[in-house]
Amino acid sequence: MSNELTLANGSHCDQQKSRSAMTLHQGDCIKLRSGEGPFQVIGIDDDHDRCWIRQWPLEPDGSPVFEVALEQISSAISESD
Repeated sequence: MSNELTLANGSHCDQQKSRSAMTLHQGDCIKLRSGEGPFQVIGIDDDHDRCWIRQWPLEPDGSPVFEVALEQISSAISESD
């Protein structure tokens, strides 16, 4: 049932180490396989292999949230990216 995703709360867009999609956390900053990014992870549905993301940094009036398949995530963004 679970694909071993670990969920954690908080804003992690300033994180210093990268994570794979299998250790994705709420608040992580990620890139998509299409090369688009950075995006912040808002929520994760590990039962359906989906997550909700928004553009990072936030736009002045907020950034819209949208759903993507976990397989579309390329990598977490480290400080060196």
